[in-house]
Amino acid sequence: MLDSVTIDQLRTLRAVAEEGSFSAAARRLGQGQPAVSQAMQRLEKQLGLRLFDRSSRVPRLTMKGEAVVAAARRLHDDLATFQTVVGRLKSGEETQLALVVDAMFPTPALLSFVKELAEAHPEVELTLEVELLSAVTERLRERKATLGIAGADLDLTGLEQRPIALLRMLPVAAPSHPLAKVKGVITDEHLATTTQLVLSERLPTGKAGTADRGVFSAKSWRVADLMTKHALILGGLGWGHEPEHLVSEDLAAGRLMRLRLAAYEGGPPPQRPLALVRRKGTPLGPVATWASNRLTSLCQLALADHHTT
Repeated sequence: MLDSVTIDQLRTLRAVAEEGSFSAAARRLGQGQPAVSQAMQRLEKQLGLRLFDRSSRVPRLTMKGEAVVAAARRLHDDLATFQTVVGRLKSGEETQLALVVDAMFPTPALLSFVKELAEAHPEVELTLEVELLSAVTERLRERKATLGIAGADLDLTGLEQRPIALLRMLPVAAPSHPLAKVKGVITDEHLATTTQLVLSERLPTGKAGTADRGVFSAKSWRVADLMTKHALILGGLGWGHEPEHLVSEDLAAGRLMRLRLAAYEGGPPPQRPLALVRRKGTPLGPVATWASNRLTSLCQLALADHHTT
């Protein structure tokens, strides 16, 4: 009967296959050769299969025997994974990490984080979501994520936060856009005749989203994706605020122009704070703690690399 087959029997079978003989397998296992031979005979009887061709002095695996050995190897690999998971759970170390980040988090930092996670914690299964504005905090409240990176200017009721960075939000437009041709400071009169591109959230009907910030033009187009907004601005179809790290190369190459808005004269550009967030009262395990520290460091490095004057 299959349910009477033991792990030890399959381990012995693997040893015979890998060592090439019953006697060599016995030496490897620290057993007598007769014990190994008897174990293989019992296994063949239990399976109802002839695993070895005994017509020569040294028994050789049959094709069916080779198939059983291959299956035994997969079973042992699964068992090793099982033992690893149990060991990690006993030590308090997570086997999964569910992370949700705001779309404005620097992509290079996120890629570096995933690479480091794979190297430092290869057994951890990662679930990664990229969301916009309050969708990040909703995933945490719904218990769909353990750790998040969200705007600290959002409603963080029921969540704990740790500030990690300030995103500089630059007003930009393509060189072909009318605002890019304005000499000097751009006034409300200039903005009144232009279209501003504004990020908008995907929310269920009847649910209030994040309040608008930095909307100056009378006419606005709303998009629910940061990269779509960026592409529309590059195409000269409107102007808008974008995170500095996203537009620094375009500004340097002349594909975008930074706008001098009267609202920001005499002061720095608007900033959006980012924070690590999690549900209150939910302690972080060793992997999540490591992740929070690496995400913070990598984000700060990425933003420093893209700082413009």
